[in-house]
Amino acid sequence: MPEYLAPGVYVEEVSFRSKSIEGVPTSTTGYAGMTAYGPVQFTGGPSATEPRLITSFTEFERVYGGLDPVLVDDGGVPTERDAFVAHAARAFFLNGGSRLYITRVFVPGATDGIARLDLTFGGGDSASWQARWPGRYGNVLLTVLPVRKGNSCYDHTVSPGFGPQARGLRHGAVVEITAPGGTPPAAGAPLVPAQLAVVDVDRTTVDANGLPLQRFVDVNGNPVAVASHSTVKEVVLQVRIGAADGRLDVYDELACHPAQRRWIGRVMEQSDPEDENCVLWLKTAAPDTVGRAVALMLALVTPAEGSRLAQGTDGAIAQPDDLLGLPADPDHAEVKATGLEALGEVDDIAIVALPDGGTYDDLTRCEQAADRLIGHAERMRYRIAVVDAPAGSSMTEVREFRGKFDSTRAAIYHPWIEILDPSPGAGQGAPPRRMMLPPSGFVTGIYARSDVTRGVYKAPANEVVLGLTRFEANINRARNDVLNPEGINALRFFEGRGSRVWGARTMSSDPEWRYVNVRRLFIYLEHSIDKAMQWAVFEPNNDRLWANIRQTVEDFLYVQWLNGALLGATPEEAYFVRCDRTTMTQNDLDNGRLICLIGVAPTRPAEFVVFRIGQWTADARA
Repeated sequence: MPEYLAPGVYVEEVSFRSKSIEGVPTSTTGYAGMTAYGPVQFTGGPSATEPRLITSFTEFERVYGGLDPVLVDDGGVPTERDAFVAHAARAFFLNGGSRLYITRVFVPGATDGIARLDLTFGGGDSASWQARWPGRYGNVLLTVLPVRKGNSCYDHTVSPGFGPQARGLRHGAVVEITAPGGTPPAAGAPLVPAQLAVVDVDRTTVDANGLPLQRFVDVNGNPVAVASHSTVKEVVLQVRIGAADGRLDVYDELACHPAQRRWIGRVMEQSDPEDENCVLWLKTAAPDTVGRAVALMLALVTPAEGSRLAQGTDGAIAQPDDLLGLPADPDHAEVKATGLEALGEVDDIAIVALPDGGTYDDLTRCEQAADRLIGHAERMRYRIAVVDAPAGSSMTEVREFRGKFDSTRAAIYHPWIEILDPSPGAGQGAPPRRMMLPPSGFVTGIYARSDVTRGVYKAPANEVVLGLTRFEANINRARNDVLNPEGINALRFFEGRGSRVWGARTMSSDPEWRYVNVRRLFIYLEHSIDKAMQWAVFEPNNDRLWANIRQTVEDFLYVQWLNGALLGATPEEAYFVRCDRTTMTQNDLDNGRLICLIGVAPTRPAEFVVFRIGQWTADARA
């Protein structure tokens, strides 16, 4: 109760209705696996390695590299592997997905895998261009070019020791000086060190107008004599970064001294918040004198053809335990979670997959990867795992693989899917390469598409698969009769109806949780109620609270019934909610427990549509 201590009028806000439950997102998907580039935790690297939310494949390419294969060390043997995570992301967006979290798994090999280009400047100091993240993708072509901006010196009364001034130049600016009557260098001409100087602003001395006076110094900090009416051009840098897949990043008007607003060490720092997806960063100590800025600029400027970074590698092949990852270290904030454990920290994810999980050469590692994925979904409760059968599995092999698991929060799809390689340069001068991909990327996109167009209660089956040429194996009616009862969802081609997902079963032996849509509906209901009812914790455990909870949950379930998610001609047939003294004993109340019983009648898919037809005559009586 509020306190009323002095006479007056008090206006208070009260609520006369129950709180509402907002449904959680169901189409948000998470992948963990190997990519060509992108955020990953490594020694000495940036700490911002949380999974990134990707909303288009163009954004995926920007953050995690393209579709080019990765070259990994598989037991000491360099092995080129298709970028299955990248292809899965492309298939996800192509089939209707819109929100995808990616966590990159990188296992260092003999080196840290960081591409580098070392430089030296003024007095033996050093600088280094370094790739922001490990990977061959960081072995980019780097070109640093001088860009000239016009200005001129003019005469006016100045204090002794200060020559002509060039207004508009800040402390630390590198300039190129041409004597009166001389021809200023062309825009693309190389720099001449003898013509370079740095603006040194003396803020303790001002002219008649109260403006601080300039002087020009050389690389050693010694004054440079400048004639009146000389042409002075400020020289800034343009950095052009070209990656292997044709990406081009351009950074203009970069300065070489920390006093400048666009100092290159600030714009291209390792953890630049303005462009965290920059391929490179510059590792260098800040020049402590204005003269050293000239030396740094000369060290950075490369020939027009540029220089390429080296030593970037894709590391070792990620094993199943690497895909699972490690949780964050509670005692060291800089040690973040990795792999699936990192996805576990994102509450919105409802679908998870390991596109690399079924790509191992041996069946044991494929089984281990599936086990880690299913275990993750079971621990997280509010998500479902889409499992890939191993590549090239026969009917017998996929059935044996499926038989090793029993989970209500996982579904397996078979067979793999063939596409024409969409990588840049693929097929040039030769027929396009045909490649096989695991179905998880396509299927998770279809899950998301079905959720948006129909709802989570609709089985994600009898849906068209987009972006393929054919399935790896032809699953006909007879084969599907074997696979479907065992909980293996087939991908099939139908003449005149295209390629479709033709199954909606979980990997469970429990008939109550046989269907994917039933499990996902309950995940949606449970997660939504869990998040929305947190306000009830520590409220007085009495009839008023119980009635409020009943009304809140009933209102939420009524909307689900109207949408067609629940079975029944009336709300009373579709669900019930009980929260009163019949659901709680005195012992429950004494121990602070509030118990609410909720029953819902989910709609199950019409998996077997049967039409019974018989002959009927005019005088038939039955």
